[in-house]
Amino acid sequence: MNQVRKPRVLIADDHSILLAGVCKLIEDQCEVVGTVEDGRALLEAAGRLKPELILLDISMPLLNGLDAARHLRKALPEAKLLFLTMHASSRYATEAFKAGAQGFLLKQSAASELPQAIEAVLQGKHYLTPSIAKPVIDQALKAGDTSVTMGMAKELTPRQREILQLVGEGKGTKEIATLLNLSVKTVQFHKTCLMQELNIHSTAELMRYAITQGLASAEL
Repeated sequence: MNQVRKPRVLIADDHSILLAGVCKLIEDQCEVVGTVEDGRALLEAAGRLKPELILLDISMPLLNGLDAARHLRKALPEAKLLFLTMHASSRYATEAFKAGAQGFLLKQSAASELPQAIEAVLQGKHYLTPSIAKPVIDQALKAGDTSVTMGMAKELTPRQREILQLVGEGKGTKEIATLLNLSVKTVQFHKTCLMQELNIHSTAELMRYAITQGLASAEL
């Protein structure tokens, strides 16, 4: 009798203890082909490993999960995306589904809900943790609400969000240029445009703005 092949799963979360716990929780259901701890490592690993399912958090260093999901949806359209996060707001759930996710689950519910969430999304269904009101999500998606990526008041381009997150994490212009494979002049241009658009007058203010918008942690 042939053994049923387990779905190949890649997990992205910047908390190593949680990564280990999730791996243990789903080991009978899935084959974990890799774990990563930041959004850019996720993009690299996903392109290399080509998993069938990706479990990812929203708040991750270098590239947040929502922007990572947009990249993944273009690069690996066949992969299923399931968010596993502490963000309980329906606004984040709405944005996750708009970014291309098939599921949205809270970490505090993982022990009881993750196996069924994985089963649902692998069957082509959508999964939303019951503690978030589904009608709110349906209405927002149907209405085509303005992007609320990471709670931002102003809509920015994907590149601007990437650079703003890295500035918020304390990365310098040269380091950002290396991470994004851009010239220093290009990064400086984007920073200048950001500051003008947000009416911000210093890098320190830009860092504080990134933190208040949820793109970076004040603990960094």
